[in-house]
Amino acid sequence: MDAEDLRAVQQPLKDAYRSDPAAALVTLRAHGELGAEEVSCSVQTGRDLAVAGLHPATGGDGTLACSGDMLLQALVACAGVTLKAVATSLGIDIAGGTVRAEGDLDFRGTLAVAKDAPVGFTAIRLSFELDTGAAQGQLDSLLRLTERYCVVYQTLARPARLSASLARRND
Repeated sequence: MDAEDLRAVQQPLKDAYRSDPAAALVTLRAHGELGAEEVSCSVQTGRDLAVAGLHPATGGDGTLACSGDMLLQALVACAGVTLKAVATSLGIDIAGGTVRAEGDLDFRGTLAVAKDAPVGFTAIRLSFELDTGAAQGQLDSLLRLTERYCVVYQTLARPARLSASLARRND
């Protein structure tokens, strides 16, 4: 896909959202089923079923996906797609490359070992290595715009209002 193809796909959407902002409001959903025998939760990803369980640092055996890893994977996927879309839009040729995310956790928090230990990531680092001949100024713009328009990056940087509820399921 080149810049013209991307504009052809996105321009009608942009025009519609400008004339009717409510049309741009979409609610994404995820659904999981709790494991009956093991500490796990199965999530449909669209193509496959991902079964998440305990990380080995919390007692898991490493055979199930870790939700912390899945969060980093979502960041990598979103940032990679966003970077490619921005590069395409700007006419920056990217022959290939890699996207990596690393996150630091102190498992004492989630295991209630130390009340002062945080629960969750304390730092996340996102990095790109690109096969490109683009000038440094173009790469600086590419990174800045990728950060700005990546949904997962922005959600982590400026957390959404979050709520939880619990109800009994009728049999």
